[in-house]
Amino acid sequence: MSHFLDIHKTDPEALRSIIDNAQSMKTARAGRTRGALDDDQPLAGHMVALIFEKPSTRTRVSFDVGVRQMGGETMLLSGADMQLGHGETIADTARVLSRYVDLIMIRTFDEGVLLDMADYADVPVINGLTDRTHPCQIMADVMTYEEHRGPIKGKKVVWSGDGNNVCSSFLHAAGQFGFDLTFTGPMQLDPEGEFVGNARKSGSKITIERDPAKAVEGADLVVTDTWVSMHDSQSTKERRHNMLRPYQVNEALMARAKPDALFMHCLPAHREDEATSAVMDGPNSVIFDEAENRLHAQKAIMRWCLGV
Repeated sequence: MSHFLDIHKTDPEALRSIIDNAQSMKTARAGRTRGALDDDQPLAGHMVALIFEKPSTRTRVSFDVGVRQMGGETMLLSGADMQLGHGETIADTARVLSRYVDLIMIRTFDEGVLLDMADYADVPVINGLTDRTHPCQIMADVMTYEEHRGPIKGKKVVWSGDGNNVCSSFLHAAGQFGFDLTFTGPMQLDPEGEFVGNARKSGSKITIERDPAKAVEGADLVVTDTWVSMHDSQSTKERRHNMLRPYQVNEALMARAKPDALFMHCLPAHREDEATSAVMDGPNSVIFDEAENRLHAQKAIMRWCLGV
């Protein structure tokens, strides 16, 4: 049994096998109808619990579809259905769920909920997102980069904007996959120092550069994410917009990266805020390939967790 909790907690060899398996499964599905089952049915007879304390589009649909394509079944549970940690401990919930299902994916706020679930579950647990990290997204991003440009090792990735949970997982991936990462954004929104330090210890060059134009010079990949959360107050949204406006990814900024640099955004996006439509719909953008690859990467993660 293997949990998939964070990229830096998973061996590089395992990460590479997951990416390679994801690409193989995607290739095998080429030309098939969307509703078709995979020829290989590794999850036949398996039940997967999908727990969502936070709203979701891509995570919910991609995991649900992925399980079904591989012959398994899903049980969708919301935070309201379960009241995680309210009245019953996470530990007891994990023990009970382990008697019913074969795999648990949880998308939650507090990282502690994820870690408690993994500590006490007798089945694999997958991190579908916490306020601190988003590893499944970055596995899809690495897959997307490599299917367009080849190995990501040694490349320069630039993160522009907020050093949030997605940025944190990019730092984890830098250390495990061997690429360099430059963060450009306001000091108040720097990524966690612990994650920066860990990536540097792994041998990756991690740079903090306040000037976005300088940061993207020589970039192979430019990445951003939404500036605001659906839970932010209006005053918080306005304050964050003011801080982050200089870090918008627009045509002028992309022009300073390598001519063949890719642009990514994990979506959902607020067009004309963190990135312009000209960039998002431009020739360097791979945002919809990136979204599709959530499906394939997560299928490979589930197979790795279950050893099937």
